[in-house]
Amino acid sequence: MIEPGKAAVVIIDMQNGFLNERSSLCIAGAQATIPACARVLQAARKAGMTIVHAVRSYADDGSNVEPCRYDTWMRGRPLSQVCESAIGTAEPAELAPALEDLIVVKPSFSAFFGTDLHEILRERGIGTVVLLGTTTPNCIRSSCYDALSLGYNVAVIEDATSSRTQAVQESNIADMAFIGAYVLSSDEFSKSLLADMDDVAERVRRSIDANR
Repeated sequence: MIEPGKAAVVIIDMQNGFLNERSSLCIAGAQATIPACARVLQAARKAGMTIVHAVRSYADDGSNVEPCRYDTWMRGRPLSQVCESAIGTAEPAELAPALEDLIVVKPSFSAFFGTDLHEILRERGIGTVVLLGTTTPNCIRSSCYDALSLGYNVAVIEDATSSRTQAVQESNIADMAFIGAYVLSSDEFSKSLLADMDDVAERVRRSIDANR
């Protein structure tokens, strides 16, 4: 069982620039996950869990856009201040940060790369991260692997994540589960949080300490 105070929900890139169908960076299926994401946030807030919004914000001139998506980004310049709000950096109202939520602006795919997220979580005594948002094979998966590499337990809310196709979604969820991520639905999380999740990271640390 994972205690709520030792876990953080990290919602990744659920911003208008990735959700709006008129955006060149729109992710098919991401819009449909808003209700599931909202359920997770509501349950996490009620339980007093830390909530982190890991978001993107691109410079108007595109100087901090990944080269691999620069040409696509140039069609409307989503997630920058120069574009209209419908494809901007804001999250939809259902997912907007509460006063107590934390916001981390990330320069690339992983929520841990080039940010102070790891330091924030360690300072709060958090050993488990719950990932949701978009996209599963890019930002969710890279954040999952970085978190595992840093010694966190990782949970992924399957129906609160999205990919460009269902096949891509299923394959990436299966790979993360295979490497050690705990996969559950938004309904399961809302009902029991992480009560059925094994605190593997803490159990392994205790075992190592006991054998020294």
